[in-house]
Amino acid sequence: MTEDRRALVNTSLIHDGRVVHLSVDTVRFPDGSVGDLELVRHRGASAVLPVLGSEHDADPDVLLVRQYRYAAGGDIYEVPAGIIEPGETWEQCAERELEEEAGVRAGRLVALTTIHTTPGFTNEEIHLYAAFDLVPGRARADDDEFLEVVRLPLSRVLEMVRAGEITDGKTLVTILYGARFLLGGGRAP
Repeated sequence: MTEDRRALVNTSLIHDGRVVHLSVDTVRFPDGSVGDLELVRHRGASAVLPVLGSEHDADPDVLLVRQYRYAAGGDIYEVPAGIIEPGETWEQCAERELEEEAGVRAGRLVALTTIHTTPGFTNEEIHLYAAFDLVPGRARADDDEFLEVVRLPLSRVLEMVRAGEITDGKTLVTILYGARFLLGGGRAP
């Protein structure tokens, strides 16, 4: 989540918000030319696929949240996720969001990968995890979060991906990465 400081010539803050910080940066490009780029700076986030069962189950159930997203035009399916808080590790962020949004705690958290969401205009990274050995926790949605926890077989979730019913980027990567490289089954036909 670091910009190339060697390329930064100047930065001008446009907006300093609760979630994002917008600046216009003057940068030196690899060919030596200089230009202005708009950059949305973001603290970063963690996302987690809660798995009910083990990596070896042929078709484990997973938990998704069906959440209202104004920018997406309504409800969408997502894995639990959220912005890192000061002093947290990426794993602690994933564990906190898992409990807050899905109402469960992980006995075991497995790191999957890290993604850059939209590197053309933001430095946002999301660290992706899978959670196993789930135990009940206490859900605590934020005031602006309207969500419902949905339990589905992984095979059904993969069908939803194929059908275009799941469109959130971090959720797609988390599901597909988990299904391909971590979980034992659940391949959509």
